Amino acid sequence: MSETKATGALAGVKVVDLSRVLGGPYCTQMLADHGAEVIKVEPPLGDETRDWGPPFKDGLSAYFSGINRNKRSIGLDIAKPEGRVVLLRLLEHADVVIDNFKAGTMEKWGIGYEQLSAKFPKLIHCRITGFGSEGPLGGFPGYDAMVAAWAGLMSVNGSPESGPMRLGVPLVDIGTGLNAASGILMAMIERGRSGKGQFIETTLFDTALVFQHPHAPNVLMDETYVPKPTGNRHPTVVPYQVVQAKGRAVLVGAGNDAQFRKFCAVLGVPDLADDPRFKTNKDRQANREVLSDLIEPLVAKQDGESLAMELMQSGVPAGALLSVPDVLKHPHTAARAMIVEKDGYRGTGIPIKLGRTPAEVRRRPPLFGEHTREVLGEAGYAAAEIDALIASGIALTERRKG
Repeated sequence: MSETKATGALAGVKVVDLSRVLGGPYCTQMLADHGAEVIKVEPPLGDETRDWGPPFKDGLSAYFSGINRNKRSIGLDIAKPEGRVVLLRLLEHADVVIDNFKAGTMEKWGIGYEQLSAKFPKLIHCRITGFGSEGPLGGFPGYDAMVAAWAGLMSVNGSPESGPMRLGVPLVDIGTGLNAASGILMAMIERGRSGKGQFIETTLFDTALVFQHPHAPNVLMDETYVPKPTGNRHPTVVPYQVVQAKGRAVLVGAGNDAQFRKFCAVLGVPDLADDPRFKTNKDRQANREVLSDLIEPLVAKQDGESLAMELMQSGVPAGALLSVPDVLKHPHTAARAMIVEKDGYRGTGIPIKLGRTPAEVRRRPPLFGEHTREVLGEAGYAAAEIDALIASGIALTERRKG
């Protein structure tokens, strides 16, 4: 497998990644894309997302591949004391360790933050959990959709007809991964001043709660306000809704009166903006159904993608409703380099683009335990010691059968 030397902003940073599934791996892929050396420590059965498919290619699931590039994989049974001895060896030169075990697991194993920081005072330890360790829900495992339900996100997603709906993407997991990455970078900056590491906790519940914008601020300002699912319409801005056009639907969003005036001009009804019922957003909110009845037949006559482009060119926010295959093939996706390829792997690109130290894809996603021998050798283990660890089942190069 070909590999280029890391030159990104985080080149030289070493991360030991004990996390599985989505939030943690998404975080560490972001760090790895920007040059960090990430050692993915997998339990004997492997990261369960290796089995989350189809589709599969070359022994890897698309789900796993989408969040685990630029990493090296080592199989290690840290549930056993001998495995934790190996882990401590890996941490000797690490900057960051990240885990998403159930709260208290690492402490039970004697490798919680207090124990680790005594050995490695500069180590930054980031933990991702579902609900944290305190409170009525503390200690429970967290899964994206279930936390979205607990945090009220499902209650505002969907339409009045459908009722609450599960979000179509794992927004809570990914957002928690983003928060974890931000926290790690903050702690690294602070460590540059203090010389000390620290413990970072990010939870799915906390992340989901701050995603409740503007609904949570509305309730905190007015406790009589009860957010409800509004489907493809914005709860406060009008018009801000999906309208069916020829070919595909269009999301239009006139966020202010000037944009509404431009919107009316593009539709060929400029006088509509002077109608007293629609002059301000407050007026349009009060007459939203009347306005919808007027604009829907006008939009229905036009090609959806062409209309969306014309609206954007006129200064009106709009979006053609593309399917996932459509957007992956869209010329703008190519222009933004948002599809990447490496040794047969294809994935979504890198959204944070640094001018002087750009991120890059250096490694395809790893097979389970693909780098066990390599990583242990770098940690100082002799070949015979590595053979013994593998023979005893402490270190693994192949997944253990469940």
